[in-house]
Amino acid sequence: MGYAVVLGEALVDLLDTECDGAPVYRQAVGGGPLNVAVAVARLGGAVQFVGSLGDDVLAGRIRGFLSGVGVGLAGAVTVPVPTALAVATFAGPEPDFRFYGQPPSYGLLGPDDLDADLVAGADVLYCGSIVLLQPPVLAAARRAWALAGSLRVFDPNVRHRLLDGPAALAGLREVVAEFAAGAHLVKLSAADAKLLYPGEPEEGVAAYLRELGAGTAVVTLGAAGAVVAAAGADPVRVPAPKVEAVDATGAGDAVMGALVADLLVDGEPTVPAGWHERVAFALRVAGLVCESPGGATAMPTRAEVLDRFAR
Repeated sequence: MGYAVVLGEALVDLLDTECDGAPVYRQAVGGGPLNVAVAVARLGGAVQFVGSLGDDVLAGRIRGFLSGVGVGLAGAVTVPVPTALAVATFAGPEPDFRFYGQPPSYGLLGPDDLDADLVAGADVLYCGSIVLLQPPVLAAARRAWALAGSLRVFDPNVRHRLLDGPAALAGLREVVAEFAAGAHLVKLSAADAKLLYPGEPEEGVAAYLRELGAGTAVVTLGAAGAVVAAAGADPVRVPAPKVEAVDATGAGDAVMGALVADLLVDGEPTVPAGWHERVAFALRVAGLVCESPGGATAMPTRAEVLDRFAR
């Protein structure tokens, strides 16, 4: 088994909660790609995180956390800015994120910062999320995409509050089309699909991503499961397990992390049913994440997933 490279952002989430009846913010490491990398490592895969980290105490905590769960940092660079923050408030289990930090610490990785050998040697390359709104990192992601010698996976992980009007949305839609055209796997959430392709059903969005060139497209639907569009078959809905969700932070990232971990072990499935089975397992990983607060810290091991859903 080889290793995965995850290119994207790492930051600190401030999660709205209460202590002794007073509102407080609980600190947690976060960022969609960071969550993906942690999920891969917790599920037994070798993974390297590639991105820019600040030069402060918070960045040190991010590095310490990633190292502690087995995520490599050979491709991470330090930049002279404070760590970006994402403030998360909740109306139910779904978080609403507001982002702070200019320039954002995660947005300063340029193409010349890439370790070309590290990227080219990976069995799976993940690119995506809010770093693609930052021109230096978009250029780095494009270079990584060109260097990748094996499987490429993509997740736009759209955050509408970072999009400055219709022109920005149109630009992001073009970036999604560009990366989807060369991807073996694309994952969107239903919210991503609704924002990028308003009025289109999830099955239609998944089919469209395949038309662009993606080998397989997955659109997650929260508690309703996911739509999977694989080569040789119509889009299929895969149900999610029933869980008692308390915090959905990182659930979509858990799905992607589980799929990347399985790609490392067995490569791409050769028949659509293989994708359906893998997505079903990935939804169980996400369901277990939803039963605990914290996103990255809630990512389970494979044994924990099997134990939870054997009961």
